[in-house]
Amino acid sequence: MVWEMREATTPPIDELHRLLKTHFGFESFLPLQQEIVSHVLSGQDGLVLMPTGGGKSLCYQLPALALDGVTVVVSPLIALMKDQVGGLKANDLPAEFLNSSLTTAEAAAVRSQAVRGALKLLYIAPERLANPGFDNFLRAVKISLIAIDEAHCISEWGHDFRPDYRSLKSLRDGRPSVPILALTATATPRVRRAFQCQIARGGLHKELGEGLDKRAVVVR
Repeated sequence: MVWEMREATTPPIDELHRLLKTHFGFESFLPLQQEIVSHVLSGQDGLVLMPTGGGKSLCYQLPALALDGVTVVVSPLIALMKDQVGGLKANDLPAEFLNSSLTTAEAAAVRSQAVRGALKLLYIAPERLANPGFDNFLRAVKISLIAIDEAHCISEWGHDFRPDYRSLKSLRDGRPSVPILALTATATPRVRRAFQCQIARGGLHKELGEGLDKRAVVVR
């Protein structure tokens, strides 16, 4: 069974601020965060360029709470996964990760939670996408959003290229209505083209980031 999203509806701004305050403890959004969150909740793809510490993770963590289903986060860094999942759990948000640090029994338990809809965020290592049968597991999960962290690893021309990021296209295949949000602190023109060609859905793709002068800008 493959889950498909219904037509996207964006929650009112006051509801987004309520989620921000209740679950993350912030009174207001950082520059660009609200625009990115609203963009994602409208069902569109996006490439986010923000400096480290600029609040990229909230751009998919908050939508995960507002959407019906599980947000799948692809991250190449096990330490970062553990840190983010630990922080989410500390705030009573249902999140887990799947990577090589788990035993077979632990991974099976996480998969079961995801299929049951008991999670809001599931972090996965890109290597998992190449594992036989993993796509069958994902097809049993009601995926509401796909977030790609460290998205500069997509481009074969980047010095941080990860071969397993080639498998990201499998996340798009069969899920045309699920928005994909790619996030990075460094996006060269080649990285942007790689995202647009390999993953984004043409006219529903927008690039959102910060200019060199630190003012928030949107590149259409």
